[in-house]
Amino acid sequence: MQIIRRRFTKTFNILILAAVAALTLIAPSTFLSDFTPEQQRTVGLLVLAIYLWTISPLPSGAASILLLAMMMILGLVDSVEGAMTGFLSSALYFILILTILARVLVKAGVDKVVASQLLRLNRKGPKAIAVALPLMIAILPVLMPSAFARLKMLLPFIDRLNDAFGFSDRSIFRKYALYVVGLMNQNGTIIVYTGGGFPVLAAQLLKDYNVADLGWLEWFLIVAPPLWASLLMVNVFAWKYLKHNYPPEIPADVRDPQARTESDFVTPSEKKKFWFVIITFALMILTWIVTNNDAVPTLLPPMILLVIYSLPKVGLLGNEDIRAFDWENFLLLGASFSIGILLDQNGTASVIAEQMLQFVPDGSGMTFKIMIIALIIFLFRMIFVVPSSAIIVIFPVIISYADITGIPGVSIAFLVIMIVGGTNIFPIHSPTSYFAFQTGVLSKRDHYIIASFSTCIFIMTAIIAAASYWMLWQ
Repeated sequence: MQIIRRRFTKTFNILILAAVAALTLIAPSTFLSDFTPEQQRTVGLLVLAIYLWTISPLPSGAASILLLAMMMILGLVDSVEGAMTGFLSSALYFILILTILARVLVKAGVDKVVASQLLRLNRKGPKAIAVALPLMIAILPVLMPSAFARLKMLLPFIDRLNDAFGFSDRSIFRKYALYVVGLMNQNGTIIVYTGGGFPVLAAQLLKDYNVADLGWLEWFLIVAPPLWASLLMVNVFAWKYLKHNYPPEIPADVRDPQARTESDFVTPSEKKKFWFVIITFALMILTWIVTNNDAVPTLLPPMILLVIYSLPKVGLLGNEDIRAFDWENFLLLGASFSIGILLDQNGTASVIAEQMLQFVPDGSGMTFKIMIIALIIFLFRMIFVVPSSAIIVIFPVIISYADITGIPGVSIAFLVIMIVGGTNIFPIHSPTSYFAFQTGVLSKRDHYIIASFSTCIFIMTAIIAAASYWMLWQ
């Protein structure tokens, strides 16, 4: 899904560019005086990237190509190959392949089978579904590695259930369900590093910066406890908030809606296709769990699976599925990686981290330093629209800070992952929350109150985990 960025007026953009030009003249002799000329140009490139990817009228794909060109124009790289370094990351191709494989789940009817389980609960009433839906969303990233695919899968069935209960279009049930498949769905995607594009990138950054090379199960054990604790608190708050602010509705006498389940496939071949996809996906996940990344690269099982699904006798994937991939986002992520690598290699990230130390009083304890870092991560995150580009740019700076202060790298790395992944205050901060907001079911007040509370909980939980639980994994 494309996130529609807000387009500002021509006058506004001219003012922004004028301000940047003025800073270009003033900054080298003031707050960038500790940076080398190359590092000053790198900071300028970073500021330009933030502008192009947030409020610029230029499409993000073209903006990403411009940034690659600017790396060469500013003399920050020696060759075209140097500017394109970010496109060598295996994380980009992991996202590409998993996104394509997610289409197979839909073609095989897995989405209908999963969603139909919600319809089976309709006789038990909306409260049963209000409990089952977040549990399902918390587990689904293991099977379906796309937050937006999960939203599109469940949304029609939520509407059907809302109608079946006889509720209004803006009922508490529907508002809560939209929060779950919108905001919670995005936050919960980091439960496994194969759960979506964002955790895939995060796992790659852990390797690239020599923080940790975690297996599938290790990632799950590190992330699951604090993540589920955060989601539980936010879910309870969201339900209580909606019940307190909106009048309750009495469900009507309902009949079991028509649901197509795994036993209702029209032909035996459809059922065979469904079970073939389920078994092969399960084998891929099992391979991730039981094998070592050094012995079996994480990207290898999905690569093989994509080829199998493309075989003529299987016929689950074709060229049209590859053409349907969001290549604009591919360019954005590749350019983000190139900038992140540049920040690290020429020392700009380290100097920025040293500047950050000025905000930390002498003699501060580790917990206080972690709190300061959490605040800085949050401020960085609010600048970016896309969480994936945010973490790629933020990560080298924060890891440099951790090296200077002696804070364990794993704790700081997952602090970044948790806060960036859990900050969705504005609807445009994630595709799923943006889509849920665009339905008009959740009011602006509803969204901002729930999203702000969610962000605060994620930040506090991440600070506590970084100062205690994640220290055990160093």
